[in-house]
Amino acid sequence: MKILTVLTYYRPHTSGLTIYAERLAEALARRGHQVTVMTTQYDKSLPREEMRNGVRVIRVPVAFRVSKGTIAPTFGWVATKLVLEHDVVQMHLPQFDAPGVAFRGRLFRRPAVLTYHCDLHLSEGFFNRIVNAVVHFQNNMAGLLADQIVTYTQDYADHSPYLSRYMHKLRTILPPVELPSAERGAIEAFAREYQTKERRPVIGMAARLAAEKGVEVLLDALPKILAKYPQAQVLFAGQYQDVMGEQAYAERLMPTIKKYEAEGHWKFLGILNPAQMAAFYPNLDALVVPSLNATEAFGLVQIEAMLNNVPCVASALPGVRQPVRMHKMGRVAAIGSADELAAGLLDIFDHREKYHCDTAALAQTYDPDSVAAEYEKMFEALIKKKHK
Repeated sequence: MKILTVLTYYRPHTSGLTIYAERLAEALARRGHQVTVMTTQYDKSLPREEMRNGVRVIRVPVAFRVSKGTIAPTFGWVATKLVLEHDVVQMHLPQFDAPGVAFRGRLFRRPAVLTYHCDLHLSEGFFNRIVNAVVHFQNNMAGLLADQIVTYTQDYADHSPYLSRYMHKLRTILPPVELPSAERGAIEAFAREYQTKERRPVIGMAARLAAEKGVEVLLDALPKILAKYPQAQVLFAGQYQDVMGEQAYAERLMPTIKKYEAEGHWKFLGILNPAQMAAFYPNLDALVVPSLNATEAFGLVQIEAMLNNVPCVASALPGVRQPVRMHKMGRVAAIGSADELAAGLLDIFDHREKYHCDTAALAQTYDPDSVAAEYEKMFEALIKKKHK
C-alpha cells in the first residue's frame, strides 16, 4: 500500500503530534508499506527530501509564518502530484492545508483520513482570534471532505466542539507510544548528574514551556510540596528557550523559576532524545501534566512514564485524564488547581506502593506496530469501499 501522510511540522520538530506522526509512519513502513511524509521546510537547514528510517520525507519551502502556521506557496502543486501517486492520504490536524489535500483525495478517488490531535486555542488577542477562526474553518472543510476521522479517546471526542460534528465518521485509536531501553549505566549516570538520590522526591514534567501546558500550576503547587518535602526538585524536560509564540509566557514565569533554580528545586534539562528520556523516567517519583486547555488531548508522556512504573498527576481535561483513569496510575486534579495538583503529588509520595501497573501489557496496548495494524485495516477497508 502507498500511504501519503501530510502535516505542517514533522521531525526533527518536537511535539506530541510530530512524535505520534513519526512513530506511526515508521511502523507502517516496517509493516511493508511505502510511506511518504509531505511536510514543510520550516527550518531552511533541513533537506528538501530525505529518507528517515524507511520513510520518504518531502519538505515544501516556506515563504513566511503566520503565528505558529506556515505559508508554503507550492504546497498545493506538490500535494496534487503526491496524492495521485498514493493509494490513501492521511492528514494530521490541526493543519491549514488539510482541506485542499482532502479535496484532492475526493477528486482522485483516494480515501482521506484525518488524525485529529487537538482543538486549537491560541492566546487572547485580535490577530490570534482571526487565526483561530481561519484554522477552525479549514479544519471543518477538511472534516466535511474526509472519509474517516481518528482521535485518541471517546472522552475527548465527546467534549470537542469539532469532533462532536463528525461522530458518524469518527473512530478512536489509542496513540503509539514507545521508549528504547535505557543504555547500560545511563539511569545511574543521570541520577549522579541531577542528584536524584539526594534531592527527593523528584517531580518530572516533559513539555514545551508553553501557556497551554500549565507550568504555572506546578509553580504554585511547589510551596505545599516543599513544606513537607524540603528536598523536592522538579526536572523539566523539553524546550524552554525560544519556544515559538511563547516568549511573553516564558518572561512572566522566569522570575519564579529562577528563584526555585537558585534554591536547587528546579532544573531545566532541555530537549532529551529517546535514549535520554529512557534514563529520565526511572529517576522520577511522579510526572505531572497540568495542561489547561483542549490543545492537549491525551499526554503521551503519561504512558511513557507509566511504562517505567512512574505514576502521574494529570489535569481533569477530557482526554488528558484518561491515561490515569484507564490504568489506575496516579491522580486527576481539577484544571488549573495548584492545591489539587499538590494533593495528588503528596498522595503519591506518601503511598507509593499503591501505584503499580503491568508494564508489559501497557507496552503491547500502545505498541506502534499494534496501532499501525489498526490504521492498516482501516485504510484497506476505505480503499475497497472507494473502488466498489
